[in-house]
Amino acid sequence: MDLHQLYVFTKVVEHKSFSKAAEDIFLSQSTVSSHIQALERTLNVNLFDRVGREIILTPSGERLYQWALKLLLMKDQAMLDLKEGATELRGMIRIGASSVPGQFMIPKMVKQFRQQYPKATFHINQSSSKNIADKVLNGSVDFGILGEKYDNEKLCYIPLLKEHLVLITSKHSNIVGPVNIQDLLSYPFIMRNSDSGTNSLIEKFLKKNQISKEKMNIVAYTENGQSLIEFVLQDIGIAIISKMAANEYLERKLLTIHEINEFHDERYFYLVYNKNKTQSMLSKLFIEGAREWIN
Repeated sequence: MDLHQLYVFTKVVEHKSFSKAAEDIFLSQSTVSSHIQALERTLNVNLFDRVGREIILTPSGERLYQWALKLLLMKDQAMLDLKEGATELRGMIRIGASSVPGQFMIPKMVKQFRQQYPKATFHINQSSSKNIADKVLNGSVDFGILGEKYDNEKLCYIPLLKEHLVLITSKHSNIVGPVNIQDLLSYPFIMRNSDSGTNSLIEKFLKKNQISKEKMNIVAYTENGQSLIEFVLQDIGIAIISKMAANEYLERKLLTIHEINEFHDERYFYLVYNKNKTQSMLSKLFIEGAREWIN
């Protein structure tokens, strides 16, 4: 069995398209088709069903795909073992990150990782948690780091860090001490967009306390966590954010943090990857050591 044919096969599976797989690995579509046909002749099975414009894995194709991932991983591990040192590994790692991990977690993780693999380079794509999950599913990033889990059989989650949310106010606010959510309804609120992990946790808390958003005095929605904090610094409104994000501004005495009574829900930040995506060796090393890099 030809390992290159297996590699081509995994790319066709990931892209669900001969033409897109060919474009990804810089081969002609006819060459990709020839590799798949040769693999089918060798194994004497059909790997794909052609249904209109779509290609669907057969049961034999699904079994082969799992074996192909294992064989290609073993090949990569063997090549790594034969290198003079792991520091010779080089390449690009594409990470999708929601706002808090992108700002406060990933720089530390990249620093730790590059101490062992200094020839690794990174491309960071920052967006909402929901968008990051979608990017992991469509393969436009190698993996993501986000603050919310989205159910999908293709997504695998690794919990990295636990934290909770707090209320932040400007230094000019008259709010003091721990607060009750009911007491804050008259204050102007700054909110994240609906796709953020922070917003999802806030909405669950409001629902638990039978509070609709219509009862809140929301004066602005923002896509960006940094922008939200700037609104609070300018005393335009108050906001609920990650304590990790708030601590930096608290240490610089730029804003005030308040615990919210009855808001005991904690959340994890997760590394999420697509189990059907063929990862590079560098990406595998990052995923496998994710907890080490954050600590």
